[in-house]
Amino acid sequence: MAWSPVIALYVTICCLAFVMSKVVISFLLYKRWKRTRTIIEDSPSGGKVVVFRSPATQSLSSKAFMKKTMKLSNKNIIGSGGYGTVYRLSVDDNTAFAVKRLNKGNKDTERGFERELDAMGDIKHRNIVSLYGYYIAPQFNLLIYELMPHGSLDTLLHGKSREQKPLDWATRCRIAVGAARGISYLHHDCIPHIIHRDIKSSNILLDQNMEARVSDFGLATLMDPHQTHVSTIVAGTFGYLAPEYFDTGRATTKGDVYSFGVVLLELLTGKRPTDESFIEEGTKLVTWVKDVVKEKKEEHAVDSALGSFPIKEVKKVFRIAEECLESDPSKRPTMTRVVKMLEQINSIVN
Repeated sequence: MAWSPVIALYVTICCLAFVMSKVVISFLLYKRWKRTRTIIEDSPSGGKVVVFRSPATQSLSSKAFMKKTMKLSNKNIIGSGGYGTVYRLSVDDNTAFAVKRLNKGNKDTERGFERELDAMGDIKHRNIVSLYGYYIAPQFNLLIYELMPHGSLDTLLHGKSREQKPLDWATRCRIAVGAARGISYLHHDCIPHIIHRDIKSSNILLDQNMEARVSDFGLATLMDPHQTHVSTIVAGTFGYLAPEYFDTGRATTKGDVYSFGVVLLELLTGKRPTDESFIEEGTKLVTWVKDVVKEKKEEHAVDSALGSFPIKEVKKVFRIAEECLESDPSKRPTMTRVVKMLEQINSIVN
């Protein structure tokens, strides 16, 4: 049946209005995106600084930043890993950042740089380290991060700072639930979802309030919501990798859950997953703890630096870790479930 001229005109107007609304929305979204990023300076060498606007970067002077960046040396190093060296960069007396340098010429570091930008560009979460910007130059790339004054969980548990003041039980519980919330956000709230692939104590940093922040996205893999896994080259840190990952090369969120279970054991025992004592005995932290839990002797595995601790709560965390470390990934809980279980522990609630 043919439409009358009035109906045809009405349909045409509606279609035009729909198209125009999409154009306006796209323009507004572009303006919003543009406001969040500021290209501060194109340097003569061909480099470019891009900073995401935030209260922390308001006082960031491009000249001061570039001048001090070029003077970074070994004495400024605060960490290093497979995908770069991290420096402390003090712009002035009140402003400091963590700067990760990735030298070019290595395809792995180039991919790591791109992964971190893809994964971190739009993430704003209290338990994930904030990315403030980046610098692209012919010889190297830089990532500008929020500085974490208390360093990494690895250093606090196993490094020199352990001799100063050991982490008490309540602090360990708060660190556990904070890190779990950050990982849960990556797995379930980000679109696309993010599989971190390198969850370990050295990639859990602590801010001025001892709040846990997940960091280092050099191995991160993006996954669409409808996907169950992403096939990758096996990468990560020995002692933290899920056993099925070696067999299949498939990165899944349950692999991160396994790695987090190892971190829980570190918080409980104060031991690294590859502690020398385990190597001498021909075992590893995960199998040793499973035997201890089976014999119901958890109190004998707890970090001696803790002193006093609530044994009922300790046993609950051992059980949560045990669930995360199930050999069958389908039996492991999601990180959302892990967060809920940890939040039920009194030391975290109080």
